Amino acid sequence: MAFKYSVTLSSFRSIEPIEQTLDRLKKQGFDAAEMYGEPDKINIKDLKETLDSHGLPICGITGMWGRSSQDGEKRKLLSQDPELVKHSENYVKRCIEMCQYLGGNEINICLFADTKNDLDANHSVISEEQKKSKMEKTIPLLLSLARFASDHGVNLMIEPLNRYSTPYCNTALDAAYIASKINQENVGILLDTFHMNIEEPSFEKAILDSKDLVRHMHFADNNRTMPGCAHIDFELIVKTLQKISYDKYVSFESNLSEVNYKSATLDGLQFVKKLENT
Repeated sequence: MAFKYSVTLSSFRSIEPIEQTLDRLKKQGFDAAEMYGEPDKINIKDLKETLDSHGLPICGITGMWGRSSQDGEKRKLLSQDPELVKHSENYVKRCIEMCQYLGGNEINICLFADTKNDLDANHSVISEEQKKSKMEKTIPLLLSLARFASDHGVNLMIEPLNRYSTPYCNTALDAAYIASKINQENVGILLDTFHMNIEEPSFEKAILDSKDLVRHMHFADNNRTMPGCAHIDFELIVKTLQKISYDKYVSFESNLSEVNYKSATLDGLQFVKKLENT
């Protein structure tokens, strides 16, 4: 079973107009792209026309959580502030609607809490009991969002982040626990190799232990460059994904600069394809 290849368009936001990005990615051989989730800052109708004209489909939406967005502080599903939770819920719903309109079918959910009272962004490590207690409080809301997403033909993917972002959902096991509690067919997990490199004792074990729930992969090396530029063992990761017959998207989520992005995206894609076909 072959992987499908995508790339996060958020990586190019400060580099060039989206039309140039789409044209280049299409020529380089990518199968799709992930649109960044800023529905209130984008003319979605114009965007769809642009996407259609370049023939590169959208596989889903990259939620702009935490420091990835100027509005990240308002997107905290684990907050103790009811107004902030409601704002976060509405954000997810707008992204789901955006995803459906653009023809995609998946969006990642990252679980942030309050920085001051809940240790977010404080590089903390907490007990499993604390994690579960905090995460379980948001299960009813996530279940409601999952049903909303299902009505729109969209899958929700719980994405664990490393401890420098939040202490509450860091590992594949954490994400799988939440997904199993929601217990909906359209809910799975997204694993990101950059975060896994910090939190997982074993790439292989994390993937194998959560094989029934892994619906999407983000690939980036340990320094957030494209795969093959640093020390993560992508050969092991690719072989493990093949072991579980993974045939969904491998989406590159790397930091790119104006200096290297034209060659970096192509080199990264060819590097992983070579591993896949070895």
